[in-house]
Amino acid sequence: MLAKRHLAGAATLAALALGLTACSSADAGSSGGAAGDTDAATATSAEDFGGMDQLVAAAEAEGELNVIALPDTWANYGEIIDAFENEYDITVNSDNPDVSSAEEITAAQNLKGQDGAPDVFDLGSAVTLENLDQFAPYKVTTWDDIADDRKDADGRWVYDYTGLMSIGYDADALPEPTSLDDLLGDEYKGKVALNGDPTQAGAAAAAIQWAALQDGGSVDDITPGVDFFGELNDAGNFLPTDPTPATIASGETPVVFDWSYNNLAAAADAGGRDWKTAVLPGTALASYYNQAINVDAPHPAAARLWQEFIMGDTAQNLYLAAGAYPVRLDAMVEAGTVDQGALDAVGEQPADTVQFTSEQTEAASAVLAERWAAVIG
Repeated sequence: MLAKRHLAGAATLAALALGLTACSSADAGSSGGAAGDTDAATATSAEDFGGMDQLVAAAEAEGELNVIALPDTWANYGEIIDAFENEYDITVNSDNPDVSSAEEITAAQNLKGQDGAPDVFDLGSAVTLENLDQFAPYKVTTWDDIADDRKDADGRWVYDYTGLMSIGYDADALPEPTSLDDLLGDEYKGKVALNGDPTQAGAAAAAIQWAALQDGGSVDDITPGVDFFGELNDAGNFLPTDPTPATIASGETPVVFDWSYNNLAAAADAGGRDWKTAVLPGTALASYYNQAINVDAPHPAAARLWQEFIMGDTAQNLYLAAGAYPVRLDAMVEAGTVDQGALDAVGEQPADTVQFTSEQTEAASAVLAERWAAVIG
């Protein structure tokens, strides 16, 4: 769960070329069903198949869907995958759940033309913007529910869910942090971890952005966030270990910067520890992940049906049940299709919540690429 988007070494990258299991699929160039000779690999909407019923028929004829980097407990993906399989006669092959966004792209490139290549992606914004040629344009039937600044105009990517950047901590061993400065204290010595390398992992990059917003920076200047983690490292408090349920349960990573939905989910697997989630006073940070279809998807109809499902009420409400805010939340509230109990439990987003734009994300990524290694050492 917490390891999603972590930084892997060269051996892991090499293994991605072989790690996804091969599976049989229909010809990626076309799909049958009532839509006749529809080319699923170039379809940009359900209408290209003749409607949703024909898209479903084409996807079920393929029979399989390959997903990557979707741990079961990350934003409720275990339940979302189960719901998709229960709804359709399609088997979901979920491989390499703990790789980073960058490694999702590497896997797709290494496995191009193979039946085991990923069909769809769930990516941080920085990696998405760097790899637009890897995505097939497609607009789901709920496209108009999504604000223009939360989707690509051509349909190459669309936001799916977000949380708030937070600090998870072992309340049995540590007091609740109420500011970044608290984490510089002696009681946090060697205890503060990030979910991955911020030059590769969306969650870790967002932690640096949030630290900047909390420490005098802005969406246009994340330097204070990098400087804070440098200060944390100099104090001996930064822990360069990727957190997992096992490291949390063992006490190895007692403080973790991560999305609120991940820290909330971690409490269930904390090995009896009292794992709490803190969102600091002041500016909050949200950052949507992005859904996209692999342009070389071996199951192109199933990939498009998955996008339709992810953007439908069932999956959007399952994100919400895990503490993640779905991109269609406002539209579902207005239509009366939201899970009100889940929304009441999660609560409204703080009024002072910031979302980096595409341009600001790109600029922040450039700062991290230039400075992170030198600051952390």
